[in-house]
Amino acid sequence: MARLTILRYPDPRLHTVARSVAAVDDRIRRLADDMLETMYAAEGVGLAATQVDVHERLIVMDTSDTRDHPIVLINPEITWRSDEMKVVEEGCLSVPTIYDKVERHASVKVQALGRDGETFEMHAEGLAAVCVQHEMDHLRGKVFVEYLSALKRDRIRTKMIKKTRDEQRDA
Repeated sequence: MARLTILRYPDPRLHTVARSVAAVDDRIRRLADDMLETMYAAEGVGLAATQVDVHERLIVMDTSDTRDHPIVLINPEITWRSDEMKVVEEGCLSVPTIYDKVERHASVKVQALGRDGETFEMHAEGLAAVCVQHEMDHLRGKVFVEYLSALKRDRIRTKMIKKTRDEQRDA
């Protein structure tokens, strides 16, 4: 397995819409494994392939307290959303150190292919529901900061550009 580089906002590649995975093969399983390793190393709870510059519909996540229940969602589709909405504070591995409140459906049902290529359905609520919706946004080329005001987005963009420049200078 290998750790992958996570794209950082405002990288324009984060706005690429992902295409469907054509076949669940060794390449996709290896990508899912590498994404899980990357997500765990970055102490995240979810990661979309878009964030590692692979524009295919693949999400990995683990919202368990013990961090030992990885979930792989290939070609995920939300099939149901609760009417109940919740405002929760979100962060993103592509926008490190930035957290803000976003309104999401309290629970969702998702249909996807698993790592084995078999179709399954998952009911998610709480953090898992937030994570699924957040990562599905990535597959559509949307970053959570786009739910925020233009003023907040501009401040975050400036902060991320400066942070990247400072890290490159210090490297």
